[in-house]
Parts: sequence; structure tokens; C-alpha cells
Amino acid sequence: MRRTHFTRISAKVFTEKLFGEAMASKQSIVLPEAEDPRVVEAAVRIQKQGIADVTLLGNGDKILKLAKERGVAGQLKNINILDPETDTRVERYAIEMAKKRDHKGVTVEEAFTIMQRDTPIYGTMMVACGDADGMVSGACHTSADTIRPALQLIGNVDDSIVSSLMFMLLPDNVVVYADCALQVSPDAEELGIIAAASASTASAFGIEPHVAMLSFATGLSNTGPLVDKVRSAVSTAKSLVSPAVPVEGPLQYDAAVNREIALAKGAELRSDSNVLVFPDLNCGNITYKAVQQSTGCVVMGPILQGLRRPVNDLSRGCSVDDIVTTTAVTAVQALQCRAVAC
Repeated sequence: MRRTHFTRISAKVFTEKLFGEAMASKQSIVLPEAEDPRVVEAAVRIQKQGIADVTLLGNGDKILKLAKERGVAGQLKNINILDPETDTRVERYAIEMAKKRDHKGVTVEEAFTIMQRDTPIYGTMMVACGDADGMVSGACHTSADTIRPALQLIGNVDDSIVSSLMFMLLPDNVVVYADCALQVSPDAEELGIIAAASASTASAFGIEPHVAMLSFATGLSNTGPLVDKVRSAVSTAKSLVSPAVPVEGPLQYDAAVNREIALAKGAELRSDSNVLVFPDLNCGNITYKAVQQSTGCVVMGPILQGLRRPVNDLSRGCSVDDIVTTTAVTAVQALQCRAVAC
């Protein structure tokens, strides 16, 4: 599918493009926490709107009871429901999981038992074995319960690291923040890889990436290990992206998002930056939460990048809308993954 890319895009247009592309591709997404009422309601909405083909994991009777409580029982008939305790594929998955975890001493019997009681791991194996295009989890599990199996059983793309980004739907533009949720203290090379991955993800979602590597100093105004790390990361990122993708830094936040301020500080930007890469998790997580709380903007994420196939993590405080939106994001990632033959 040919994409139109924007250096500036409103939240409304971005959201319409996101859902439109998900509906056009109709990927298979597994939701492993189907004994949570929010997940059941979200699944019905996702299927009804044609955002993805949904598979729910859990006990069928319990799921039906939740659906009745939410008033959506009549709409379950078009949704695939699998119970890991009775699904015939569990033996095949157990064999594959044991192979992947053999170095940790996991046997087929142990893998079988784990998957029958742990639906996120079962869902992860569905994705790893190609029986689902992606997975969304975390409504009632920790981030570790979602991310660790994905790292262990799906794995990362060659020469990459798994990182995360946020789509910040600001009042007049959508920008990318990375990494705000996963990599705690990346070194210069890792930071450059995160920047390149974030530019690629932004492009996959219709944003023409202009990357800024953030620091407490702009240009040559300061030196020292913290600034030098960012300066080195700029070089790494430039070596990994197309020459057409601007990667600039080190830049302070105000200079990164405002060309006039950048010029006053001695930095010339092609345009205001829209992919903002923070030097560590402390800076990224604090900033995204501060902006979210101060502006009331919608935040999509964390979106994981660098996995061979897409898995995304929800907050345990997520809403039905959050689950629907994250599923749409995951579907678009799955389409992109197919396009580059992950």
C-alpha cells in the first residue's frame, strides 16, 4: 500500500489513517486476557469495526459470562475463542517452546504445563509459530509478563535491540518520543539504533521522520560524557537511516521542536523535529508523562519495536479504547513486518 507521509499531521488525520490502514489489512491479532471484561468488549468492537481478526484466549464459558455482563454476548459468534487447556495446538507449541528454551533446561512437559496456565505465553507462541500476526497484552498482567516471553520466544530483528516509543497526539501535531518505557540507560550505539528504529516506525505510520537526539546542550555549546554520548549516537543513527532522513543533535528540547530557537542557539534544522529521542529512560518517561498530564494529549504506547513480529504491552489501567487503538497499531506493525519479511 502506498503511504502519504507528513512532517506535520493532526491527531484526527493520524488516527483516521491508523484505523483505515488496519481495516484495509485485516491482520490476525490475539488478545490473551479474555477473562478481563475490558478485553472482551474491546474484541467485539475490533471485530465489528473490521480493525483486525481477533482471537480471544481463555475459558469459553467465562468469556460468555463476561460478554453477557457487558451486553455483547450476541456479537461473540464472529470471534475466534481458544482455550489453551483444550486447544489441539498446545502440543506443537510445547515442542517449539522447549526448542527455544532448551538452553534454560525447559522440557516439553514443562512447556506444556506453562502454556496451559499462562495465556500471554500461549499467545506469544501463536505469533512465533505464525498462527497470529501479532499480540496485545497487559490489561491484567505486568509488562514483564508480556515483554519477556516476546523477547525469549519471538526474538529481535538481527542487529537490532527491542525498544519502545510513544505517539504523542499533541493539539497541533503528532510526534514520536523514544525510548520512554524499555531501555533504561542505552549506550551511544544503542541510542543510535533506537533513533533509527524510531524513524522507521514513524515512517511506517505515515510520518516523515525528522529525528532529534536530545540532550541538555545544543550543538557544540557543551562537552562531557553525557553530551558526547548523544553526539556519538547521532553518527550511529545517520549510518543506519537513509540520507534523506535528517538526524540532528545534540539538541535541547526547545531547539528540537522550534527551528527559530535552534537557529538562535547556532543549530540549523531542516524543519521542526517530530521524532524525539531521549538519552535515557529517566528523561523519556518523565517527559512523556509531564507532557501528557500538562496538555491532556492522547498518548499511544508504549509501542514495541525491534521484535521479529509485533507484540504490544497495555497498561493495567487501560480503557477499552486503549485496547482497540493498540490493536490497530499492532495490525499496522504486522503489515509492515510482512512487507519487510521479518
